[in-house]
Amino acid sequence: MDSLNRKQEAVDLSHHINVKSKSRHPSPLKEIIKFMGYDGMISLAGGLPHPSLFPLDRAKFDCLPPSASLGDQSRETDLVSLNLGRGLSPGDLDLTQFLQYGTGAGNQQLIQLAQDLTEQVHAPPCHYECLLHPGNTNAWSKVVGLLCEDNDFVIVEEFTYPSAQALWIPLGIKAAPVSADAEGILATNLREMLENWDEKLRGSRRPRVLYLVSVGSNPTGITISAKRRREIYQVCVEFDLVIVEDDPYYFLQYPGYSPQAEEQPYQPKSTGDFLKSLTPSFLSMDTQGRVIRLESFSKTIFPGLRLGYFIANPLFTERLLRATEVETQDPAGLSQAFTLALFNQWGLMDIYCGFRFTVVSAAKSPLPTAQGHVACLQDKENGKLRPVFSFVDPEAGMFVWSKFYFGGVARFVELEAQSIEDPEQAFAQELWEAMVAELVLLTPGSYYHAWQGPDKASTKARGLIHDLPFSVFLLLLQR
Repeated sequence: MDSLNRKQEAVDLSHHINVKSKSRHPSPLKEIIKFMGYDGMISLAGGLPHPSLFPLDRAKFDCLPPSASLGDQSRETDLVSLNLGRGLSPGDLDLTQFLQYGTGAGNQQLIQLAQDLTEQVHAPPCHYECLLHPGNTNAWSKVVGLLCEDNDFVIVEEFTYPSAQALWIPLGIKAAPVSADAEGILATNLREMLENWDEKLRGSRRPRVLYLVSVGSNPTGITISAKRRREIYQVCVEFDLVIVEDDPYYFLQYPGYSPQAEEQPYQPKSTGDFLKSLTPSFLSMDTQGRVIRLESFSKTIFPGLRLGYFIANPLFTERLLRATEVETQDPAGLSQAFTLALFNQWGLMDIYCGFRFTVVSAAKSPLPTAQGHVACLQDKENGKLRPVFSFVDPEAGMFVWSKFYFGGVARFVELEAQSIEDPEQAFAQELWEAMVAELVLLTPGSYYHAWQGPDKASTKARGLIHDLPFSVFLLLLQR
């Protein structure tokens, strides 16, 4: 706890809190709960069912050890058991506290574990607090409810997670997309957009929120480099932006890809080596308290937990707690109990550093400006290479982002001649349907276009027409 006391004070960011969030008050019923734990308290308040009425008395979970290798045929014999119960012999963890209503912040032991993990992995320079939430989708919804007003703009990557947009589109909020290269969004482009923002033309104030999936981006698979993060952070300081770091894939970072590399046997890393291999987070360089980090256990344990936590400036977590009290209350008690018991059994870092997932370069292709690698067909007569698709080899996460090139393809030429409003999208839809017919399922890249309003729904309107037309698809990496 001494390290938390030595943190820098955040700058005043209270002006970022929107009108709705400023008007929130603590739930009076949640205020009562903290007194119910007093020894000898006779509680006639709150409407809490008596624990003797709960039908669940004991639960046992057989789990893999953190050193287990996926595909290991002997792993069934190496299971470790988590025993949760109630009464005089509760086992590894007393279930009673997790079956009752909570305070909204979450179980204090689990919050302390989140703080310990945050210190070990990120060591934020500024004061922060952790607050549990039921998954990053809900967490982002609460952040939008904290920071954004109706008809605002949110800065996002050129291609961004569709569910992140779907929740704010009904509020009249639009995306202000920033292009990216292999190291992430370009700080120079971000600065240029903010410097030249015309409130009259845009019909809205300059954006004040930057939303990023900064490691293993969904969908592009890009991880923002440490150098680029520092550049982006400086722009955010200069233009007073809050960075929302949605990072469910942070612990799924991979070594660099090489087509010539031989497959290596799985070797768990030591905690120190594992931490050194991770790209520094925005949180780790946040000297002003302007980063709200969304952590999730969905990708490192399993998605059905619906459990994660905020790491943020106490100014923000206090308002987020007020929303939690009246919107979702605590995350599911059994999810909290299972996660705490698993960490107690496995250890704080073993869950991450032990349980890991185990063409032509662009520069030599007809598309030297493409990112990653390009697959080509070679003309038998003249030897020229014709690009078919390119892909970015993921440094983290679960996705491969591919561009399919169809300039000169006969069917695409036909569609262009028919004066279709969006021939690129029409051809991409036909291509997708043809792949489905062959039992190959990809996610259309059109799902990830930044929503800039109904007047920018077509490829041409978004300014994405190129000399060599292409469409994008997302491939899911199976863990």
